Order: sequence, then C-alpha cells, then structure tokens
Amino acid sequence: MNEFCSIAADVKLGEGVKLSKFINLYGCEIGDNTKIGAFVEIQKNATVGKNCKVSSHSFICEGVTIEDNVFIGHGVTFINDSYPRATTADGQLQSEKDWRVERTLVKKGASIGSGTTVLSNVTIGENAIVGAGSVITKDVPANAIVVGNPAQVKRYIDANVPVAMGDKE
Repeated sequence: MNEFCSIAADVKLGEGVKLSKFINLYGCEIGDNTKIGAFVEIQKNATVGKNCKVSSHSFICEGVTIEDNVFIGHGVTFINDSYPRATTADGQLQSEKDWRVERTLVKKGASIGSGTTVLSNVTIGENAIVGAGSVITKDVPANAIVVGNPAQVKRYIDANVPVAMGDKE
C-alpha cells in the first residue's frame, strides 16, 4: 500500500483491488477488482464483494454486507445501531459489550446514489437504484428505483427499457 492508507493486517483484499489514498480499512473483506475511493472507511466485519465501486467519503460500518457488482456513490453512510448512546445507564462510556450490531445487506448489482444514508436492519434488493440524497429506512425491493426521505418506490426497472443517464422521475 502506501503511506497515506491505513490498512490493518487483518484486512482481506481480493486480486486486482484498487485503493485510493487516505482510506481506513480494518477487519473487513474486499472482493476482487473492487475500487475504493479516497477518504473511505470500512470497518471490521464488513464485506464488499467483487467488481464494486465505493466512491470517496463513504462510510461502511460493521455489520454491512455488500454483494458483487454494487455501486456506492460519494458520501454514502451506513448505520448499524438504531438507538445509539455514548454512555451506559450508569454514565460510563459504552463499549462493544453494551450494544449489538444491526445488519444491512446490499444485494448484487444495486446502485446507491451520493449522499444517501442507509439505516440498519434493511436489505437493498438486487439491481435496485437508490437516488442521491435518499434515506433508506426500510427494505428496497429488487429492481426498484427509490428516492427521497424516507425513500419511496418511484417505479421498477423494466428489463426492456434501459435507465437513461439523467433519468429524473
């Protein structure tokens, strides 16, 4: 790697992985031919599949599984705790033993637009498209195009009609 990357010894990198500068990876697994942009953090027990693109300034926390061929836009944030607290009931700083990781799954071929926040305990379906700036609060069906806060289904991808660049439904 290089002096501007923090990559822990326990990270599993597939073949052909492309890493930008200023990234922080620890305890995670990155699949073959995946590209990780600058200023990305991927935490322990997170998995990114093969042939993915994770754009700059994104945060993939513990408990997130991203399958193959997924696009993650710039500044996408994943959440793994529905009720975060800094301290316990007796005022002590929380540690790992004080909470339980909540899982998130992004299925094969999905695309998540820039600036999206993905709450925990959700699945983003295969080939789904999440519009930029959306907040994902519940499962996204396969082949759905969702937008907004909270994200709502706008329509479904028709296999016979390609989604055009700049499609703004």
